[in-house]
Amino acid sequence: MTAWLISSVGPLMFVGLVVFLLLGYPVAFALAAIGLFFGIVGVEVGLLQASLLQALPQRVYGIMQNETLLAIPFFTFMGLILERSGMAEELLETIGQLFGPIRGGLAYAVIFVGALLAATTGVVAASVISMGLISLPVMLRQGYSARLSTGVIAASGTLAQIIPPSLVLIVMADQLARPIGDLYRGALVPGLLLTAAYAVYVLLVSIVKPSAAPALPPTERRHAPGALLRRVLVTLVPPLVLIFLVLGTIFLGIATPTEGGAMGACGAIVLALAKGKLRLPLLRQALESTTRLSCFVMFILIGSTVFGLVFRGVNGDLWVEHLFTGLPGGVLGFLIVVNLLVFVLAFFLDYFELAFILVPLLAPVAEKLGIDLVWFGVMLAVNMQTSFMHPPFGFALFYLKSVAPRSVRSGDIYRGAIPFVCIQIVMVVALIAFPGLASYRSAGAAGSVGSQDLAPFLDNPEYPPTVFELKPDPPAGRPADER
Repeated sequence: MTAWLISSVGPLMFVGLVVFLLLGYPVAFALAAIGLFFGIVGVEVGLLQASLLQALPQRVYGIMQNETLLAIPFFTFMGLILERSGMAEELLETIGQLFGPIRGGLAYAVIFVGALLAATTGVVAASVISMGLISLPVMLRQGYSARLSTGVIAASGTLAQIIPPSLVLIVMADQLARPIGDLYRGALVPGLLLTAAYAVYVLLVSIVKPSAAPALPPTERRHAPGALLRRVLVTLVPPLVLIFLVLGTIFLGIATPTEGGAMGACGAIVLALAKGKLRLPLLRQALESTTRLSCFVMFILIGSTVFGLVFRGVNGDLWVEHLFTGLPGGVLGFLIVVNLLVFVLAFFLDYFELAFILVPLLAPVAEKLGIDLVWFGVMLAVNMQTSFMHPPFGFALFYLKSVAPRSVRSGDIYRGAIPFVCIQIVMVVALIAFPGLASYRSAGAAGSVGSQDLAPFLDNPEYPPTVFELKPDPPAGRPADER
């Protein structure tokens, strides 16, 4: 019995975690409780040494010292200040007037503004709620299909997860031990392609079913062409300056992502002051929301550290490695299974939970198979984007339903999201077929390490086998000091 338990502790830990999550226990506490319980079991059966658990305080202290994670509260605070200062409302109203004369114009405006908000806020909830409150009633009043309207708003809001400065990319970089700047560069093109794909879908709908996406009637166009152009410039300049302040300095190697986030937070305060909307209640709400999200992330990270330390100590990572490297189809089989696993788990877990639970288990296997971890992280981030759009548990759908008029049914929101989930899946397939879409180049001034350019692989006629070069298996077993 003891021999069986020693060989099965890793799988039992994973099964126990799944059971706890299905029972509805908080993820952070489920991770920590499972880790501590099986750590004690491992010590009792002689699989672990008690000194291993003494490393936990140092691990937790290391998390608190991680300066990379400071980018999360900075970007969250920046997004909340901008959302509450009325930037989204001004953008939607102005861009809606600009695109209004063409069929589907309001939908194009939502997509364009969604991409801009994603590049300035990085917060999905803020983007979806803002656009749902502002644009959904207007679209419905102008005769837009409820399914198309809700689908466009929810999908455009989730662009905040893949277009830098995405919060999930910060977490992904920390879990993959790769520079955040590299993941930002790698995710930029896929994020823009997703934006373009959403616009193409709206174009097809407006051609096939014009009544679902009508043009704005002349009576609703409130600005003369010259005045509208001036308003567009005035409305667009502040967010574009902020985008350059945050992302431009990161991409050019002038600032680290944490420093870029700090500049973005200061820039958001300046913009709110310039608009005369920086009030104490607004500042208090932004600080409280930022604190809640930051604490949520830190608790999950601490719980995943406890779980990961014990899981590695009982050779659970070797079990996962053997499980995935033994799949048929080699690397392509591994990528298919991983994406299916993430897609299914996204029905029940949000992107933070997926990043903290799955990525530490999958990353070592991907690295052993020769997969570039920056590309791997971008691919997983695009896949995790579906966690916001999955009926019936997608958080973006819940955010939108909470602010939608009563005439909009839940079924309309769910059915409207399905085409955009399919577009996101197509983007995952495109990333696997054309890895150069997530190519990146580290900025030398930033001192990034561990990066490589994926572009040379595109010219290799033997792709995909040579992109992911299989490495030889290491010697059997593992030294005790590596556990």
